[in-house]
Amino acid sequence: MIQTDLSGKTALIGGSTQGIGLASAQELALLGATCVLLSRSEDKLKEAVATLDNAKGQQHSYLVADYSDPQQVKEVVSGFLSGTTVHILINNTGGPAGGPVTNAGTDEFINAFNQHLICNHILATLVLDGMKLSGYGRIINIISTSVKIPLTGLGVSNTIRGAVASWAKTMANEVGQFGITVNNVLPGATATGRLTSIVNNRAAKTGKDTTEIEHDMVSEIPARRFGHPEEIAAVVAFLATPAASYVNGTSIPVDGGRTGSI
Repeated sequence: MIQTDLSGKTALIGGSTQGIGLASAQELALLGATCVLLSRSEDKLKEAVATLDNAKGQQHSYLVADYSDPQQVKEVVSGFLSGTTVHILINNTGGPAGGPVTNAGTDEFINAFNQHLICNHILATLVLDGMKLSGYGRIINIISTSVKIPLTGLGVSNTIRGAVASWAKTMANEVGQFGITVNNVLPGATATGRLTSIVNNRAAKTGKDTTEIEHDMVSEIPARRFGHPEEIAAVVAFLATPAASYVNGTSIPVDGGRTGSI
């Protein structure tokens, strides 16, 4: 029997006021998880929490912290964890600005490294003890298909995403014995604010219309369309369940078939 019930489990979801983060929280709530949303905007967090299903008696909540300040993230989450066990951690935050890697300043790499790998590591290490004690843990990192094949014009992002994937695989090898899995979900072109930003940036640099840019991007996808946040969230939710207990240390593209590797 496939076990997908998450009743009694608590999930901490980063970047969860919109896009893939919010969609993931909504899916986890439908499966019975109590969700704790983490983002920098309290007003948006309040709105997001109100959209979560609570049919199984969950009392969802939120934490306010900015991923550009790893120390703040650590302090806020540490305080919350003093009386709570997090069984599911979704590491997710907005990607770095686009541009060729040869044009990137060192500060861009440092900032992106802090927002992604360092914050991911802080959150993971904070929740690991509770996961070990409960015998159940799911750490799921929302990264990018650039982990498989670097994407043109996303130099800093490609670099940092690759580092996060390597970190995740290393951690998966270390914590699998405790009933904890660590996996990466790699969204392709998905209809979110991030995609809009990428399209607008390409249009500004090439002089093409945004419609033409989108058409060119869709033509590279075998599914011939952009993905929806809910489609990414469905894979995230599966990985969070007991049914995915033997999936560990992997990176799963959810991209309509675009990534040109097996």
